[in-house]
Amino acid sequence: MILFCDTSALVKLYLREEFSDEVRALADEAKAIAVSHISLAETMATLARRVRVTTADVQAIESVRFRFRNDWPDFAIVEVTQSLVELAGEHADTFALRGYDSVQLASARLLQVGTNEAICFACFDARLQKAASVLGMQTLGKR
Repeated sequence: MILFCDTSALVKLYLREEFSDEVRALADEAKAIAVSHISLAETMATLARRVRVTTADVQAIESVRFRFRNDWPDFAIVEVTQSLVELAGEHADTFALRGYDSVQLASARLLQVGTNEAICFACFDARLQKAASVLGMQTLGKR
């Protein structure tokens, strides 16, 4: 099984949040952890927002940023290409998704089509989770 993490799930590998244990457990079982290339920017933005909201976390977040940057090359990264963006546009329309959510879904879908491995799509947005399920992916997230 390949675990595809959208940014909300990816962050749970680094910050203690609700469902972090479930995401970590699946990550431990997975043959690979896959992410969309946009998750780099989204994760860094999430960490920056965390520092702005809770200034006491500055040193802890710096440590998380360091670990995340070091781990990044170990992820199976799905590149954002023209065909992926076009598929994302179709998914945005079909499933009424926001822009980057549709890119995350399209990234997982291209991975799903390109491999014989089962894909578990980890996300914490109900609409995105339902769309992944409709496309035949196992899902993990808040239900």
